[in-house]
Amino acid sequence: MKRNMLCEQDKHLTRRQLLRQSMGGLGSAALASLLTGKSTASQTQLDRLGHLPHFAPKAKRVIYLFMNGAPTHTDLFDYKPKLQAMHGQTLPNEYVQGKRFSTMTGNPQGKLMLAPVEPFRQHGQSGAWVSEFLPHTAKVVDDLCFIKSMHTEQVNHSPAVTFFLTGGETAGRPTMGAWLTYGLGSDVDNLPAYTVMTSVSKGTTCGQIFYDYYWGSGFLPSRFQGVKFRSGGDPVLYLSSPQGLNAKLRRGVLDDLAQLNRLQFDEFADPEISTRIAQYEMAYKMQVSVPELTDISNETQSTLDLYGPQVNERGTFSYNCLMARRLAERGVRFIQVMHAGWDQHGSLTTELYTQCKDTDQPAAGLIRDLKQRGLLEDTLVIWGGEFGRTPFLQGNINERARWGRDHHPHAFTIWMAGGGIKPGFTYGASDDLAINAVDNRVHVHDFQATIMHLMGIDHERLTFKHQGRRFRLTDVHGNVVNPILA
Repeated sequence: MKRNMLCEQDKHLTRRQLLRQSMGGLGSAALASLLTGKSTASQTQLDRLGHLPHFAPKAKRVIYLFMNGAPTHTDLFDYKPKLQAMHGQTLPNEYVQGKRFSTMTGNPQGKLMLAPVEPFRQHGQSGAWVSEFLPHTAKVVDDLCFIKSMHTEQVNHSPAVTFFLTGGETAGRPTMGAWLTYGLGSDVDNLPAYTVMTSVSKGTTCGQIFYDYYWGSGFLPSRFQGVKFRSGGDPVLYLSSPQGLNAKLRRGVLDDLAQLNRLQFDEFADPEISTRIAQYEMAYKMQVSVPELTDISNETQSTLDLYGPQVNERGTFSYNCLMARRLAERGVRFIQVMHAGWDQHGSLTTELYTQCKDTDQPAAGLIRDLKQRGLLEDTLVIWGGEFGRTPFLQGNINERARWGRDHHPHAFTIWMAGGGIKPGFTYGASDDLAINAVDNRVHVHDFQATIMHLMGIDHERLTFKHQGRRFRLTDVHGNVVNPILA
């Protein structure tokens, strides 16, 4: 009788249900690995990818200080005497002929050149040029590697940010942090392997938005997406138990939920069910780990002073940089710290000062703090935005209070430190007006391939099959920038 009932049930199976149930073997293996506490890729994935890391990594973790809105390389790091000399003169057409700019610039012909707002000085034994906008960064240049030949194809913010973080300009692909946690797993079991924090300078007119897909997992299982730490209320949403629910009762509820989810997983083998189980467990552990993480009362005053006066104010870039160090020393794999407001279309002489004041000391303080704790050597720190800003003026040359610069994808600067990067080094160069990357050009995919390499991953081998093809962070491009490696 039972056999007949099962046969009758099979007759009503849809194609989707059949495919789901046929995945049970693979799915069960992955879930078993998850439930035993091993958070790396499944054995099937490891057999295909090769055991990860592919080779000895130079960095164990990444802290990515992403300056959303595009910092102006011509006012901060890329000193050009000719640009200074040509202030107010017409842009030479041969520098931009055939180049694409945003619709705000359109055809750049006839635009006027704009000298740096603040003077530059050389600093450190390396002699790196840094603007007086960034006095604290200037003091740590011998720990930094500047790449002054970055270039990209994107001319608008969201596609350009997405391109840097995912390797594609449209939403839906996994971010760098998701790829790394998918491939390498986690070194800590009571905090997420991939965390995100955001901040905006007070009073800024910048309308940049932090989209959730900037830390999304795309087509990877959602357990690899970034977990956002908030600036108000619970640091992580829904972390607190409802009123009247004690730890013992919550533990019982989670155990019962896990049983129900396993039953559903056995039937459908949906990887998102395993994610659900893992996230419930992580949330339970984070009820203890997150309050300890965010309690900075044990930090010395000298340490707090490294990060500047805003360090005690949740939601500031300064506070987030301190949290990044605390997350790093607890073994978190990828820490994404995003700060918006760098979109100075008409505020170079006003808001750029605020942006630099809010971020300069914390970024430099993070480098100093990591170094004094012995963490910098295996922590890769990155500072940069999605593109640069035009060396020519956006606005009226006679109205200094409204000077601005438009989006500029053809040459810009980022810096990196620690984690196997050559310190006190400058790589690549733009032309004599900082318009085009000309020497040792570094594309976004080269940058991504280099980060993967430092983490012990061959970027061409870490792939995921989706919609009939194997995807990777670097798409079908990218070369490791070997000269910047220590």
